[in-house]
Amino acid sequence: MIRKITESDYPCLIDIWESAVSATHDFLDRKDFLYYREHLPGYFECVSLYGFEQDGVLAGFVGVAEGNVEMLFVHDDFRGRGIGKSLLQYAVSGLWACKVDVNEQNTQAVGFYMHLGFSIVGRSETDPDGKPYPILHLGLK
Repeated sequence: MIRKITESDYPCLIDIWESAVSATHDFLDRKDFLYYREHLPGYFECVSLYGFEQDGVLAGFVGVAEGNVEMLFVHDDFRGRGIGKSLLQYAVSGLWACKVDVNEQNTQAVGFYMHLGFSIVGRSETDPDGKPYPILHLGLK
């Protein structure tokens, strides 16, 4: 079930984020991991957040702002079960998302989005915080 996230869910979202990023972002420097973790609650405030709940447990979440999927994370224990796809489809059909930015070094995520109909429309050398992680800008075909 996909449901709206509340502020009381934030600690669970941080756990999901940590699990997902630890499993998929091997390129991320430890100090940057800690930097992003510290700033997560502020990022959450800037997006419409929805979570995928299974048997009363949040397994993943998506955040959308101005038609852009700003974040989509699935706990590593739940990866490969279609949760990310469900969240992305909800973001596209229910929240009118049509673009996403993804770390170029996260090849699994790039493949995921491209498999689901996105294509590369641009590239930035750094992430929005100016850190040296190239970003691919993707849009729906």
